[in-house]
Amino acid sequence: MIDSKISRRYAKALLSLGQEDGNYLEYGRNLKEFAEFCAANEEFFQVVSNQIYVIEDRKKILEKILEKTPFSDMVKNYLRLLLDKNRIGSVKEITDHYQRLTDDISNIVRAELITARPLKDDALKKIVQALNRLTSKDVKVEIKEDASIMGGLIVKTGDLVIDGSIKTQLEGLRESLKRGEYN
Repeated sequence: MIDSKISRRYAKALLSLGQEDGNYLEYGRNLKEFAEFCAANEEFFQVVSNQIYVIEDRKKILEKILEKTPFSDMVKNYLRLLLDKNRIGSVKEITDHYQRLTDDISNIVRAELITARPLKDDALKKIVQALNRLTSKDVKVEIKEDASIMGGLIVKTGDLVIDGSIKTQLEGLRESLKRGEYN
């Protein structure tokens, strides 16, 4: 695993090339597909990212995979460079940084919604609209379910956390009662 600063630098380098030729979104999709492939094929990932194996063998294995992908030549060359520089083991971290950079360019913010049970479509739509107004950006949500919050929801976007869960409200009430605020 490489330092976050270095992975950010690698992400910025590919983004810069993508902005020059106008294909940065395609490059991001290709990079994400490769990172997902690595996550799903642990044995492959261990071989190409482990320096115990001879670099020529690792390159041959990577080439066999890249031959079967529709990835752009730029991304294929980028992945080869990551292998040459022994950075391919951090492809997920690089991909995450790349995604954040492209989100910034595209005026997109990612939000995590945690609910006790599934949201109805109209409720989700209203929440997304409110977050769009709050952030002045296009909000893309990822929904997670956590029955332990009992009800309500928790919204996390960047450094902002809005916790409207019943669990938190009950904990707040319990603390207030302990301090004697409700006589």
